[in-house]
Amino acid sequence: MRKPVVAAVVGALALIAVAAAVGVGLKAATPAPAASAPSSPPPTTDRQAPAFASPRLYLDPNTEAAAAQKRLLALGDTAGAAVADQIAAVPTAVWLGEWFQGDRLVTELRNDITDARAQKATPVFVAYGIPNRDCGGYSKGGLAADQYLPWIRTMASTLQGSGAVVLLEPDSLAMLSSEKCAGSAEVRLPLLRSSVSILEGAGVATYLDGGNARWLSPDDQAAWLKRANIEEAHGFFTNVSNFDTTQRERDYAGRLSSKVGWKHYVIDVSRNGNGWTGTWCNPPGAALGQDPKVTEGSDGKLDALLWVKHPGVSDGSCNGGPAAGVWWQAGAEALVNGRDK
Repeated sequence: MRKPVVAAVVGALALIAVAAAVGVGLKAATPAPAASAPSSPPPTTDRQAPAFASPRLYLDPNTEAAAAQKRLLALGDTAGAAVADQIAAVPTAVWLGEWFQGDRLVTELRNDITDARAQKATPVFVAYGIPNRDCGGYSKGGLAADQYLPWIRTMASTLQGSGAVVLLEPDSLAMLSSEKCAGSAEVRLPLLRSSVSILEGAGVATYLDGGNARWLSPDDQAAWLKRANIEEAHGFFTNVSNFDTTQRERDYAGRLSSKVGWKHYVIDVSRNGNGWTGTWCNPPGAALGQDPKVTEGSDGKLDALLWVKHPGVSDGSCNGGPAAGVWWQAGAEALVNGRDK
């Protein structure tokens, strides 16, 4: 990701820093109500074109891990550089927020599309500029309401024909259950509905916020998805910036899919190698998850396991970490070593 303003990116990449004090959001520790497992999806329900044009995922050469690897090598820290390189060598999503607007947004998208085509890979983007993003939490910010749809239209027109995938606004739906987001739904839901129409109308496969298995129940999350135009979207994503095991998220996503017309889904597995270890912020004992891969067409409604959150980037000033969004070498080493054990 090409970052024009480091401070802006630092603030926006603190995705999981939501209201831990009230026990809601991506860090909610209270399990969602249990639900019975759905039956297998009907075999003939798909009418959408495949989301992933290539089974290979785009490797962004400009991530925080890649920058850390170069910096550490220049300092002669070959061991530290090797750790950063293990993360930099894995495809991750490209995050887009208000720090990319107008010509800068077009340039960023075109650069990534060009690189992805050279790699014969599918680029995955995260749209992260919804008004009142994070409802005043660590990732607060976003575009003004009247700026949002023009921003989405620019994204859609630039990505048309590229084979790109867009994950539309982590936190945007499940967080609406929080008191601190009171009043946000009236602005947010119409923008999300229109965004789905705009992106899908341009042929860009779009996934909406599906929360995670420790947040809302499948019934409650499905209600939000329906209000956000899940019918027209390709599907939903789960576990973004979270740590739930892949199997737990698959079980949850399967139940959720059964309630929204058997829509497809993708799961963030970037840091879930050891599952939930008891805290949301730089949790001790966390580990890198499995390498991302596209499964569309071969594994039911699961389209891909992705690295959405960028491993090695701090969740916040907790458990020894620096400010949210800043590369944390010790944290990166812990994630790498956790998976190697």
